[in-house]
Amino acid sequence: MSDIIRRDPRAEWIARNRLHPLHAAMQPLQHSWMGPNGVIRKNVHGVGFIGPNGIKRIDRSGAQQGGATKRTAAVEVQLPLHQVPSPAFYINVVPDMVGGRLSSHDRDLLGLARQLAGSDGAVLAVVFGEHKESAFATAGVDRLLVLEGHEFDGYSPEQRVQGLRAVDQQFNPRHWLLPDSRSGGGELGRRFAASLKERPATRVWQIKGEECIGRAGAGQQDLARPLPRLILAAAECADPVSDTRHEVLPVALSTALARSLPRIEDLGAVAVDPAAIPMAEAEFIFSGGNGVKDWALFHQTAAALGATEGASRVAVDDGFMARDRQVGASGTWVTARVYVAVGISGAIQHLQGIGACDKVVAINLDPGCDMIKRADLSVIGESAAILQALIDAVQTYRSGAKRDAA
Repeated sequence: MSDIIRRDPRAEWIARNRLHPLHAAMQPLQHSWMGPNGVIRKNVHGVGFIGPNGIKRIDRSGAQQGGATKRTAAVEVQLPLHQVPSPAFYINVVPDMVGGRLSSHDRDLLGLARQLAGSDGAVLAVVFGEHKESAFATAGVDRLLVLEGHEFDGYSPEQRVQGLRAVDQQFNPRHWLLPDSRSGGGELGRRFAASLKERPATRVWQIKGEECIGRAGAGQQDLARPLPRLILAAAECADPVSDTRHEVLPVALSTALARSLPRIEDLGAVAVDPAAIPMAEAEFIFSGGNGVKDWALFHQTAAALGATEGASRVAVDDGFMARDRQVGASGTWVTARVYVAVGISGAIQHLQGIGACDKVVAINLDPGCDMIKRADLSVIGESAAILQALIDAVQTYRSGAKRDAA
C-alpha cells in the first residue's frame, strides 16, 4: 500500500462549504489554532451547541474554550480610594454643570485641578443649586460645596460672585479654576477676577510647572505667562481622572451669604424658532428617515415638541427634507442633548454624526436595527401612531399646566 497522502477534492469542498449537510462532520474538534503571524485564530462557527428547539446557541460556560469552570459575571473594578484627611491647600473648581451634570469640559477641568493639587492638596468643587451628578467621586472631587438658594437660579452672575468671594475668604485656595466656556464659566470667571482684582489666565490649555500656556491671537498663537491664582481653562486642558476615586466630603460655609439687591434681572428664556437654530448648535433634534410615511404628521410633531428638524441621507435624497438638515458624517455632526430618530435604521455614517449626543430616542418597527442598539430609549411600533400619541400627550400636558396656573 502506498504511503503517499492523496487529496480528496470533494472532502475539501465540503469542508469549505458551511451549508453542506456533512460540513459539521468534516470539521476537526480543534476550535482554535495559531496563524502564520503568531495570532491565535478561533473558529467562531464551531463554538456553541444546538438547543432543544434546533437553534444554535453560544456556549458561554467556557468549556469549549479551554475553561474548566463556568465563567462568572464581570466584577466591577474598584478603583483605589484617594484620601486627603488634612489638606495643605485647596484647588477650587467651579464647573458649569450644564443640565445639572458634569460635562466633558468640567471633567477636563477637574483633571487639571487634580494635577495642581498633587498628593497634599484637595480639590474643592463649588456647585450652585441642585444637581443630578452622582459621579463626583470618579471625577476627582475631594470636597464638595453646594451653594443652595433661589438667588442662584437662572442667570445670576452677581449673586454667584458674592458666593465665590465668601468661599474664597473661608478656604483661601491656592488656585481657582473655571471653564472658559460660553455656558457661564467664562463670564463668571472674568467677573470674579475683577471683584478679586486678579488678572486671570484665559483659554489655558496646558500648565508646565509655574507657567501656563493659553491661546491668543484668535487662537493662532500661544501665550505663556506665570501661573496666576485664577485660571480659565479651555476644553481638553488635561486628561480627566480615571484611575482613582475620591471621598467627596461635603463642606459648608461657616457664615451666611450676604444678600444684596441684584442689578441684573433674569426675565427667563426667550422663545426662538427651532428651524432657525443651526443643526450643529441645536439641543433638541427630531430627525426622520425612510420609515416616516406621513411627513405632514412628522412636521406637526416637531412643532408641538419645539424641536429642530433633522433627517437621514435617504430622506434628503428623496426630497422630503433640505440638504442642510442632513445628519451624519456626510451631513452635519450634531451634539444635541436629546436626539429623536424616527424611522432611521442607523447607517454607520448616521451613527457617527450623532456620536456626541447625550440621549438618543429611537422609534422604529425593526427591533434589531443598529439605531435601536445605539438608542438609550427605544419605542417599537408604527411611527404614525406613535407620533399622534406623542402630540396628544404634549397637548394634554400643556393644557394641564394651564389649568394648574389658572
